[in-house]
Amino acid sequence: MTEGDLAALGRAIVAANLYMVLGTADAEGHPWVSPVYFAHADFDEFFWVSSPETQHSRNIAAAAGDRHRRLRLARRDRHRPGRLYVCCREELAGSERERAIEVFSRRSLEHGGRPWSVEDVHPPARLRPYRATAAAHYVLDGDDRRVPVRLSPVP
Repeated sequence: MTEGDLAALGRAIVAANLYMVLGTADAEGHPWVSPVYFAHADFDEFFWVSSPETQHSRNIAAAAGDRHRRLRLARRDRHRPGRLYVCCREELAGSERERAIEVFSRRSLEHGGRPWSVEDVHPPARLRPYRATAAAHYVLDGDDRRVPVRLSPVP
């Protein structure tokens, strides 16, 4: 497959999936994986909402500022060959809550879900918005080799 084919495959996997597998680790390095419903912006930013009390959210909070502790996202489409892996830097949406919820709500509505607003993720609400910004994308080729690809449109 060409790089263009692999990038198209990666975009198709993102578009076809409602959930991504979020991989985090605690301070001792113990892994934790969680499926989360997600929305994306230009294949480079991935948004989800979650309780700050969940294990993955606590792991993200504990890793804030530690450039060696990263989270990983993985998606697979059972109808297409290949898998997509995204290496990310994690961050709480914070001041970008409005944009995060706008992107998340749009995807929710596309899949028959409810609209979301900032009030749904602002204290005292139970959930908070999170964002992972892709540092790299990889697709497994036909020989199960990890190939770097660029999913977002070229500026």
